[in-house]
Amino acid sequence: MNPGDRLPPLEIPITRTLIVAGAIASRDYQDVHHDPELAQRKGSPDIFMNILTTNGLVGRYVTDHFGPRAVLRRVAIRLGAPNHPGDTMVLTGTVEEVDGDLVTVRVVGANGIGKHVTGTVTVRIPG
Repeated sequence: MNPGDRLPPLEIPITRTLIVAGAIASRDYQDVHHDPELAQRKGSPDIFMNILTTNGLVGRYVTDHFGPRAVLRRVAIRLGAPNHPGDTMVLTGTVEEVDGDLVTVRVVGANGIGKHVTGTVTVRIPG
C-alpha cells in the first residue's frame, strides 16, 4: 500500500434500527436519536445518528479493509450533514501516509444531503 491508494467504497443503509441500536449501545439516550416526534420538535426532520455510531462505522470500514490484525490507533472525525433513516452513507478512503507499520487513511462518509463525516484513521498493521 502507498499514499494515494484508494479503499473500495462501502455503502451503509441508514435504518431506524441502526440509529437506535447505535445510540443505545453507546449509552446515548438523547431523544433525537430514538424519538421522531421529539426530534422534529427540536428542528430535525427525523431522528439522526450519533457520533459514537459514526465513529464505530468509520473504524470498522478501515479495519475491515486491512484485516483482522489491524489495530485502531487513532480516529479523528468531524460530523457534517446528519444521517437520517432511509438514506445511505457511502464511506470512501484514501491512504494518506504509510510509516512503517502505521497507515493513515483519510475517510469521507457522504449521504444524500452531503458529507456526514470526514476525518482520518490511523491503524497499526503488524508485520
